[in-house]
Amino acid sequence: MEPLWLYRYKGNRTPVRKVAGPTDKSERVAARSFAHTYPVLILLPPSEKKALAPGAAIDVYMGVLYKALDWASLTQPQRAVGQRSIAIISAKYGVLRPLDPIEAYKEIINNAVMRKPVTDYLEAIKTDLIIDCRSSTYQGVWTPPFNLCVEIKVFTELNGVKKIITHMSKKTRGEVTRILLQEVAPTNPKELCTIISRHFKCSLIEATEHSPWVLEVIAH
Repeated sequence: MEPLWLYRYKGNRTPVRKVAGPTDKSERVAARSFAHTYPVLILLPPSEKKALAPGAAIDVYMGVLYKALDWASLTQPQRAVGQRSIAIISAKYGVLRPLDPIEAYKEIINNAVMRKPVTDYLEAIKTDLIIDCRSSTYQGVWTPPFNLCVEIKVFTELNGVKKIITHMSKKTRGEVTRILLQEVAPTNPKELCTIISRHFKCSLIEATEHSPWVLEVIAH
């Protein structure tokens, strides 16, 4: 049986901006309230901890990031925004949207195998801003255009010294994603920094020819 991402890859190549208009009430509300939803792409990793029963990806993934995102407590319009904005990079399925059905699995990502389908899917999306919350393990499968991408890097800070703590990084990336679904989406890196700075101490590092924008966020 072919993996779920392959069915989507074969059958859905429509750029995000050309998708037909919202059909249900919640999506119409989301489109009206969040005028810049379509130009934003939020990249997330999966989680090692998964529910045993099959279900929507957002429910099967149960790790620290997804607990902090707390999808179930978002409003229906906010979840509609998330469904259009979030792309989860999976070792088994490739690119997933939050409500895509999956089963629990244990698999290590093979960049050589996944690079083409993931790249083709993501590069078909026309976006003004890419917010990269992936872990390093999942960054190798696709490199976004540096001028459009803001990588979220999370630190703790003690006496002015920054330190990376994996658990806090995952939690904070989940919180950042949640904030982005609750606010009017940013259209450029500076707007992103302004939004996140209302909730966290952060600083923005400009992109270069060889690296993306970086938003350094200090975890609570």
